[in-house]
Amino acid sequence: MADLFDTPFEEDEPPLDAAAARPAAAPERHVYSVSQLTAGIRTAIEDRFGQIWLEGEISNCKVWNTTGHMYFTLKDEGAQIKAVMFRTQVRYLRFEPEDGLHVVARGRLGVYEPKGEYQIVCEHMEPHGLGALQLAFEQLKKKLAAQGLFDPARKRPLPALPRRIGIVTSLDGAALRDILKVLRRRAPNASVLIRPARVQGEDAAPDIATGIRMIARVPGVDVIIVGRGGGSIEDLWAFNEERVAKAIAASPVPVVSAVGHETDVTIADFVADLRAPTPSAAAEMVVAAKQEFCNRIDRLGARLRAAARADLEKRRNRVHTLSSRRGLASFTTRLAMRGRHVAEVTHQFRAAIRGAIGARARVHRGLRQRLEQRDLARRLASIHGRLTAAEGRLSGAARLTQHRADARFRTLAGRLETLSPLAVLGRGYAVCWNGSKTAIVRSAASVAPGDAVHVTLANGELGCQVVTTKNE
Repeated sequence: MADLFDTPFEEDEPPLDAAAARPAAAPERHVYSVSQLTAGIRTAIEDRFGQIWLEGEISNCKVWNTTGHMYFTLKDEGAQIKAVMFRTQVRYLRFEPEDGLHVVARGRLGVYEPKGEYQIVCEHMEPHGLGALQLAFEQLKKKLAAQGLFDPARKRPLPALPRRIGIVTSLDGAALRDILKVLRRRAPNASVLIRPARVQGEDAAPDIATGIRMIARVPGVDVIIVGRGGGSIEDLWAFNEERVAKAIAASPVPVVSAVGHETDVTIADFVADLRAPTPSAAAEMVVAAKQEFCNRIDRLGARLRAAARADLEKRRNRVHTLSSRRGLASFTTRLAMRGRHVAEVTHQFRAAIRGAIGARARVHRGLRQRLEQRDLARRLASIHGRLTAAEGRLSGAARLTQHRADARFRTLAGRLETLSPLAVLGRGYAVCWNGSKTAIVRSAASVAPGDAVHVTLANGELGCQVVTTKNE
């Protein structure tokens, strides 16, 4: 046992010198803040990956109403990553992202520092294995079908005789020329109202919807044709927008969809009251009822003429048969005599009518001459002239009377001014009253020295006391 423990399992380490025997110094610590570490991770991720394409299945997809940003998760069988798409990119999506949809997204990796999570900021997204436009078409078709916009029960028949036809299309396209050519040939009397609209591009859908609403409000419009020529699915996409479908469904008059060629199918075709394979066919369908109506009238007219001819021939044969009988042998002669009598009576009747009309015309001319003599306008003009002359005479007499009254007034005023006591006072005279101012002092004998008297002047009054009196 001792040999077992004495035998070393490893060779002895060589002896260390004194410097090596001292313990090594601890390395200097570098302490990061959470923000610094997160920023460093973000920089490393962004520099390392940059822009990438990522494939996965969407889950927890939600669009915030306040901001319009879309938040979701991309996952596969082994992992998942959070993702965000901002409002400016969401508005360009042709389809509606939903949970369970397998997509391919393009974006940049980044770190959301407040939560310390890494995520992908998507700039573009498309369905995996199916075009974005085709998926959007199927989604909208399913949505509108659930709302009942494709229900055949709400489809309205076209008017039999449209008097005014509305057209919503581009002025530069061949579709408008084709429609007008057919209408000019088959319905030259119909009135055509055109509302120009863009039929391709980002702003085409709202312009088409606005055009449908505006032209439907015009009084007298019986039917509306909406369409354009053929093209790719991208060119025709404006007619796959929901706002266009809602405008067609809300139209108070029937709408005919004429988009592209016969193989092109759009959402507008399902919502419209009638789908036409081409714009030319749409024009023919609109006036087809009129053509059928006219053809039916022609057929009925032909039948009526044939029936009338047959009946006339039947009656002619009957007359011929009757005229050949013995009792009716002189029928033609008597009929001719009756015809001559009818002609004579007709001549006399016409002469009597002409005579009566002539007499009535002479009476009418006499009455008209008498009426012209008593023309109310002339009488009113004469009365107006007489009134004007009388008004002039009345105004002159009034002015003369006023002048005379004014002169008399001034004469009387002058005489009154001459006799007025105030005028006498104004010339320097005065009126002396007794102390109680009840009588005028006319004699010095009526007062005694020491009595109080009042003296009225032209301007003012004096209170005086008699000092002496002197009688003449």
